[in-house]
Amino acid sequence: MRIGIDAREIVGQSTGVGRYLSGLLTEWAASGARSSHEFLLYTHAPLSSAPPQFETRLLPGTSGTWWQQVTLPSAARADQLDVFFAPQYTAPILLNMPTVVVIYDVSFAAHPEWFRTLEGLRLRTLSRIAARRARSVITISEFSRREIAEHLGVPESRINVIPPGVPLRAPSSASEREARLLYVGSIFNRRHILDLIRAFAPVARRHPDASLDIVGDNRSYPFEDVVAAIDREQLGNRIRWHQYVTDEQLTDLYSRARGFAFLSEYEGLGMTPLEALAAGVPPLLYDTPIARESCRDAALYVPVGGIDAVSSGLERILFDTATRTAILGGARDTLARYDWRRAARETLEVVAFPR
Repeated sequence: MRIGIDAREIVGQSTGVGRYLSGLLTEWAASGARSSHEFLLYTHAPLSSAPPQFETRLLPGTSGTWWQQVTLPSAARADQLDVFFAPQYTAPILLNMPTVVVIYDVSFAAHPEWFRTLEGLRLRTLSRIAARRARSVITISEFSRREIAEHLGVPESRINVIPPGVPLRAPSSASEREARLLYVGSIFNRRHILDLIRAFAPVARRHPDASLDIVGDNRSYPFEDVVAAIDREQLGNRIRWHQYVTDEQLTDLYSRARGFAFLSEYEGLGMTPLEALAAGVPPLLYDTPIARESCRDAALYVPVGGIDAVSSGLERILFDTATRTAILGGARDTLARYDWRRAARETLEVVAFPR
């Protein structure tokens, strides 16, 4: 079977969708899937993280709606594909072949106020059309399956829940860790970074060795001034904002951290708290349905919006041994659900073997 894949997200600095696609491609290469299927990766620029075994189609243009909706379909039709796999919310509307689209969440439909007008309209329109036209939709949690059915009008019977894998990062021993708190993820308003900074400040004043690393680019709307929020607390370099880090740098940050905070009120899954668990770092999360679904007992939960509760929780995951031990004791069972080999196998079954 000839399978086409939109591979734009593994060009340059890969973030969430790029790491997801790279994880699938790595497992498909290792499992021998290429002996049964031909994979064609379509991109607008040289790929940065795809296994070299896969054939690529470098198409002119820049990464955007025109490239996906106009340039890509003509090339895919010429290649006589059997199915097209779209791993980033939308798919070419005019592609006259079976498609499988991955939709991680529908924040753009559930909370349009979080998006600029044109961006939100584009995502709602193209995702709704792609999901309804697709042979199958893949998502990463039961929460997102319900959200897709409600907001995009897709029957739940056509939505496949396949949790992705979690990168394995060798945890360092507790004695080697500093009193560092870590956040990893793009900065959206729904993730309440400014509240995290405010809640961390009193903890830092009580503990002179405590510090906070924030990793992620600022994609907030309306704009949130992260630099000003850090400066207001007057903690010097004890709050550090890294707009982008390499995988090696991220592994180092996880190995140094003693606690992880992710104050998100809406996610399709929330991968970075799971990455933290895999690295032996206990996470603090807002108490939401998706947080409970993803991390189960392996997290400390606090009410949404409670700054004092967040401060107290940060103190516990950083300095309370009993709390840390209880959280990390549940990590193994939680992480067993997030395996790249299983995710790649189940995804290929949906893409290549329609039921």
